[in-house]
Amino acid sequence: MLRTPASWAASFAAVSELSGIGRGSRVWVPGPAASTMNLFAVVHARDAGAELADDSAGATHAVLTPARLSRLVASGPVPPMTVVVAGDRLAPALHDRGVDAGLTVHHYYGAAELSFVAWGPHADGLRPFPGVEVLGEDGVLWVRSAFVCEGYDGPEGPLERRPDGFATVGDLGEVRDGHVVVNGRPEAVTTGGATVRVADVEAALGHGAAGEVVVLGMPHDELGGIVAAVLTRAEDLAALRARAREVLTAGARPRVWLACPDPPLTDAGKVDREALRRAATGGALRRLT
Repeated sequence: MLRTPASWAASFAAVSELSGIGRGSRVWVPGPAASTMNLFAVVHARDAGAELADDSAGATHAVLTPARLSRLVASGPVPPMTVVVAGDRLAPALHDRGVDAGLTVHHYYGAAELSFVAWGPHADGLRPFPGVEVLGEDGVLWVRSAFVCEGYDGPEGPLERRPDGFATVGDLGEVRDGHVVVNGRPEAVTTGGATVRVADVEAALGHGAAGEVVVLGMPHDELGGIVAAVLTRAEDLAALRARAREVLTAGARPRVWLACPDPPLTDAGKVDREALRRAATGGALRRLT
C-alpha cells in the first residue's frame, strides 16, 4: 500500500483533540506494529510528544481491539485511562462494560486504505471523522478525505476510486441522520436458499449481550449452511434467543448456539473467525441448549 506521510500527519491534530493524547500522556499499544492501527498509534504518540507505555499499569491511554478491551475488563480492576478502540465493531454493551470499569472509551471506524472514517463512543454512535466526507450509496460506504492512500505497491486490493475523489474498500453501510452505520464486509451465509448477512445478525444480537457475540456460517447437509452464534458469556443465551425471535427473520436466527469464553485472536488482536469456525465445526466448542 502506498501512503504519503502527509496523509497520516493531516489527522494527528484531530486524533489528539478527540483522544486527549499529548505531552505527558503514556500510550499503551499492545498489538503488533505490522497492524496499521497500531503503527499509526505509535507514530501519532511520538509526534504528539507522548511516551509509550510497556503495559496498562503505567498508561494514561491505550489503543486496543474490541477483543483486547474485553479481556482487559475481564482481567479485574484496571487503572483509569482513556481507551481508543478500533479494528472491529465495538458493541455498545462492551463500551458500557469499559465505562463501568472506570475507563473512558472511544471508538473509530477506518481501513488501512482509507485511514479514519468515523469516530464516536461505540459502533452505534459513529459520526464522520473531522475532515472526512462519508456517503452511503447502494449500501456501500464511500469516503473522501486527505487521509486516503495513493494505491498499492504490488497486487491490487479492495480500494476503488471514483473521478469525484470518493473511495471505498467495499464495506457495507449507510449514513443516517448524520451517523455512520457500518455493516462490515459482505460475508454471508446461504441457508435454505436465503442469503443472510453475518454483520446484520451480529449487530442485532450485540445489543442484547453483556458479553461478545461472534456470528459464523456452518455447513449443513440439508440447508447448505446455517447461522451459528458463539457467545463469550453463556449466561447471555436466554436474552439473545428472545431478541433473535423479536428482531430477526426465521432464516437469520441462529440455529446453533455455542460457548467460547476466550475466543482465539489473530496476531492483530482481532477474533480469529476461521480458527473459531474450525473449532465450531470440529465439535471443540460447548453447545448451548
